[in-house]
Amino acid sequence: MASVTPELKNFHRIVVKVGSSLLVNSERGELHSDWLNALAEDLCERAKAGAQIVVVSSGAIALGRTVLKFPNGALKLEESQAAAAVGQIALARAWSEALGKVDLVAGQVLLTLKDTEERRNYLNARATIGKLLDIKAVPVINENDTVATTEIRYGDNDRLAARVASMIGADLLVLFSDIDGFYDAPPNVKKDAKLIPVIPRVTAEIESMAGAAGSELSRGGMVTKVEAAKIATLAGAHMIIASGRKMHPLRAIANGEPCSWFLTPANPVTARKKWIVGNLEPKGIIHVDPGAVIALRNGKSLLPAGVVKVSGEFARGDAVLVRGPDGEEIARGLVAYDSEDAAKIVKKSTNEIVLILGYEGRAAMIHRDDLAMAGE
Repeated sequence: MASVTPELKNFHRIVVKVGSSLLVNSERGELHSDWLNALAEDLCERAKAGAQIVVVSSGAIALGRTVLKFPNGALKLEESQAAAAVGQIALARAWSEALGKVDLVAGQVLLTLKDTEERRNYLNARATIGKLLDIKAVPVINENDTVATTEIRYGDNDRLAARVASMIGADLLVLFSDIDGFYDAPPNVKKDAKLIPVIPRVTAEIESMAGAAGSELSRGGMVTKVEAAKIATLAGAHMIIASGRKMHPLRAIANGEPCSWFLTPANPVTARKKWIVGNLEPKGIIHVDPGAVIALRNGKSLLPAGVVKVSGEFARGDAVLVRGPDGEEIARGLVAYDSEDAAKIVKKSTNEIVLILGYEGRAAMIHRDDLAMAGE
């Protein structure tokens, strides 16, 4: 086990997941406003230190069922969707007000499984979240419970948070829980269970230690948190499980209070590039000129002006090969245009795109974040 844990101040893009049981009083269905305000102050501290912050928040159904006076216990799917529709308004308002008190702007983003599994939706969602971060807003993300069905839903926001961390290239995911970390056995069952402060890698042994689901309002348990750790660490993000049962929970991590770190050997950029190269089958070819080859090797995005020809049929978000004038493979990447539209803007400047296509598309044919150079 590693003896030194990373420091919170060294992370630049942080996803913070907050569960229903931390936000909402399970008996009265009321928001824990003081706790939320304290967390907002923590997030502001990280933002002032230069970090970009994304929140994944549960709580819509828990708040909505109270307004609609649904009885305690399991809800039918359509009841959950109705509760979410009502509760999402209250949840968004709560985050907007709490973040507004510390001069942060909240932006609501609702996602379903489809939005992180289908590349077109994935690119759209990532672009929206990226723009919010660029303008220093705080995206507040939740599963879109009003339209999700049993077959397509995540089922818990731990895995949703991990998917979001992977999608946006976060370097840290923080899961606030009812307990202060990952134990070698369920601490409510085994009194001498020991907290494991550092998990260098998710092994079969670690998976076997995970316990069952926890509080009534929380869909997740330690099993889903370990699943989230696998997703996040494979994508190059460290992950923390820490207690949310205290005021200023993020500040507590920074101050060294007990928690569990799941470490990754990679970083988000290299992990993403390995995924593009190793897991996606190229659907077409983008042929580029010598100037584009030089630009790509200097870390630039591929602009339409540097493209001389496109081959094959592909959709926006598909993986494509990039070949130089001599046919050599220069790179692989996720293309921002369908093959038909890409062919129309070959050799064109960025400001001509809207005139040719009738809509204002992406400036780059392949953005540098979606590009893996040959030999990397």
